[in-house]
Amino acid sequence: MTDTAEPRIEPLSFTQALGERYLTYALSTIMARSLPDVRDGLKPVHRRLLYAMRELRLEPSATPKKAARVVGDVIGKFHPHGDQAVYDALVRLAQDFAQRYPLIEGQGNFGSIDGDGAAAMRYTEARLTEVAEALLAGIGEDAVDFRPTYDGEGEEPVVLPAAFPNLLANGAQGIAVGMATAIPPHNAGELCDALLHLIRHPGAGAAQLVRLVRGPDFPTGGVLVDTPETMAEAYATGRGSFRLRARWQKEALSHGQFQIVVTEIPYQIPKARLIERIAALLNDRKLPLLEDVRDESTEDVRIVLTPRSRTVDAPVLMEQLFRLTDLEVRVPLNLNVLDATGTPRVMSLAEALAAFLAHRMEVLQRITRHRLGKIEHRLEVLAGQLIAFLNLDEVIRIIREEDEPKPVLMATFALTDVQAEAILNTRLRSLRRLEEMELKREHERLEAERSELEALLGDEAMRWQKIADEIADIRKRFGAKTALGRRRTEIGGPPPEIDVPADAAVEREPITVLLSRQGWLRAVRGHQDLSAEVKYKEGDSGRFALHAHSTDKLLLFASDGRFYTLAAEKLPRGRGFGEPLRLIIDLSNDAELIEMFVMAPDERLLVASSHGHGFMVRQSDVEAQTRSGRQVLNLAEGARAVACRPVAGDTVAVIGSHRKLLCFPLEEVPEMTRGRGVRLQRYRDAELVDLAVFPLADGLQWRMGERMRVERDLTPWMGRRGSVGRMPPRGFPKDNRFSAP
Repeated sequence: MTDTAEPRIEPLSFTQALGERYLTYALSTIMARSLPDVRDGLKPVHRRLLYAMRELRLEPSATPKKAARVVGDVIGKFHPHGDQAVYDALVRLAQDFAQRYPLIEGQGNFGSIDGDGAAAMRYTEARLTEVAEALLAGIGEDAVDFRPTYDGEGEEPVVLPAAFPNLLANGAQGIAVGMATAIPPHNAGELCDALLHLIRHPGAGAAQLVRLVRGPDFPTGGVLVDTPETMAEAYATGRGSFRLRARWQKEALSHGQFQIVVTEIPYQIPKARLIERIAALLNDRKLPLLEDVRDESTEDVRIVLTPRSRTVDAPVLMEQLFRLTDLEVRVPLNLNVLDATGTPRVMSLAEALAAFLAHRMEVLQRITRHRLGKIEHRLEVLAGQLIAFLNLDEVIRIIREEDEPKPVLMATFALTDVQAEAILNTRLRSLRRLEEMELKREHERLEAERSELEALLGDEAMRWQKIADEIADIRKRFGAKTALGRRRTEIGGPPPEIDVPADAAVEREPITVLLSRQGWLRAVRGHQDLSAEVKYKEGDSGRFALHAHSTDKLLLFASDGRFYTLAAEKLPRGRGFGEPLRLIIDLSNDAELIEMFVMAPDERLLVASSHGHGFMVRQSDVEAQTRSGRQVLNLAEGARAVACRPVAGDTVAVIGSHRKLLCFPLEEVPEMTRGRGVRLQRYRDAELVDLAVFPLADGLQWRMGERMRVERDLTPWMGRRGSVGRMPPRGFPKDNRFSAP
C-alpha cells in the first residue's frame, strides 16, 4: 500500500475566496484578451496568429496556405481557445474595411462592408502582408523576450519587435472587466512624422503633435467634423470622441432633378444595416423629404438617395439623415493600453508615441548586442582558422596521428574549445589558398562592423538617429506617397448649423384619436366625423375623441393630479380596437382620466381639485418625460382632481355639488408650476364639480339637450374668488356641468 496525503482544508471566508478568484479572472481578461500592448498594438491572439504564420513561412512572397492550417497551429501550439474565435480574429486582420493597414492578405471570401461573414476557414487562404513583416522584423535576433507556451513544449514572443506603429495605425477595441479600450486607426505617415518630431523634441506635447497627427484616418473614409480644439483635448487626455460623417455629393439629373450619392460611410457601420434603417424611417413616414433609397454599390460604396422633389434642400435632407441614422456617428477614443510592465493605464498621444520609441530603443540595443555576440563568435572562429592555415602541416599531422586531436590542438596553438572544434569541422576542400584570403577579408569586415556596433551601443544620439532612419524608411514604404498610405478620412472641421424644420422631421398627417371608457386607445388616419358612430368593444363606449396630427403631442390629465404626455406618431394604429392605455402609461389603479387634448406649449391650463383649490399652469411645464407622468396638482387627503380647462378667456365660472355658481376674474388665479393652488370656491358639505374659462363679453354657455344656451348678464353671479356663489340660472343642467362628460 502507498500512503496518500490527506487533503488539506483551509478555512476561508466566502468574500475572500470570491474576491481572489474574481480578481484572477479580471486580470486574465485585461492582460490576456482585451487590452493591446502599447509597444506592438496587439492582443495575444493577434500576436500568436502573426507568429504562427511566420513559423509557417507565410511571408508576403510565399504561397498562401489554408486558413484552417493557420488556425490549427495557433490553437494547437499557442492559443488553447475555440477555433472560430481565432478564425474571426484572423479574418478581421485581413479585412481592408476593418483594418487601416491589414496585417494578413486573404484569398477567398473574407466578408464585406455590408456585414456579411467570411467563408469557412477550409475555403480561405492567408499569408502575411508587408506591414506584418515589419512588425516581426528582428524577432529571430533576440529582439524581444520569449516565454513558454501554455503546455510548456514551445516558446512564444511576449511582444513583437514592431518597427511599424501598429497601435495607433490600426487601432484597437476591447472590453475587459471594469475597463475598456477604443482606439481609432490613424495614418501611418502622420504617425511617423510625429515620431520623428518626438525624437528631435522629446518634450513635445499634444499641442505640437496634433499638428502632425491631424486626426483618425479610417479605412472606410468619411469626414471628421469636430473642432481642432476638441480633437486636441482628446489626444491630450487619451479620452474623448470624434464626430464622423459619411461623404456625399449631389448629382444633377435632367429637368432640374437631382440625387444624392453617399460614397463613404462611417467606420464599422455595416452598409446593409444602414440602408435598412433609412428604409424603415421611410416606411414610418419620418423622412418626408426623401422619396427612395437604393444601393448601387459594387467594389465602391454608392448609396443613392432620391429626394421628394427638386425643391428639397440637399443639405437639410442630409442633416436630417445625419441626426436619425448612422450616417453620422461618434467614434470613441479611450487610449487604455498595457504599458511595458503589463500595467493597464490610459495614455495621451504623446505618451503612446514615447512608449513606442522606448520599445524601439530597447529592440535596437538587443539586436545590436545579439549581432555583436554573433560577430565575436565568428571572429573567434576565424582567428582559429587563420592559425590553422599558418600551421597547416602541423595541424594535419596532429589530426592524423593523435587519438584525441582536439586537446592537443588547443595545447599546441593556444586555441579555445570553439576554435579547435571549428578546425576539426573544416572540410578538405576549404584548405585552398583562396579560402585563406577570403577568411582574412571576412575578418577585416567583421572587425569594422564590430567597431561600428560598439560605437552604436556607446552613443545614445547615434542610436536615436538609427531609429529615426528606420521610421523614415517605414514612412517611405507606407506613408502618404503610397497608395496604401494616402489619407482617406477628410478633416472637414465643424459643419454649419442647419435648421431642420419640424415638418421635415415627421410627415404631418391628420389623425383622429379615440379613447374608450374602458381605456382602449387608438388613432385613425384622417379627421373623422366625431359625431359619427364609432365601433368599440362589446360593452364599451367612447370617452374622448379629438382631431390631431401625427406631429402633435397629447396631454392627459388624471384624477390623481398627474399629467401624462403621448406622442401622436407612436399611438397604436390599425390594430382592431387599439391597445389598453395602461400598457402605454403607468396610470395608478385608483385614478381615472379627466381630460385629453392636443398640447399647445405656450398656452395655459386651469386645474382644480374636488376641495375647490386650483391654479393656472403652462402646458410646457406639465409635459412628462416618463411613463409615470408628472405630478402637478397636489391633493389634500380625500381630494381628487376634477377639472382641467384651457385658458381661453378672462373669467372663471365654478359650480359645486351644493348647486352654487360663482364667476370671478381669471386674474385672481395665480400661475404656478405645481402645488395645491388657491381656493376657488368655498364649500361646507359639498365639493367642486366643474369649471369653465370664458370671455366675459361672450357670456357663459352650457349645453341644454341638443342646443347651447348662453347667459350674458352674469352680474348676479359675479363675486370674489373663494366666495360661495348663488343658485345657477333657470335651465342649468341637473348634473351641475357646463358640458356633457
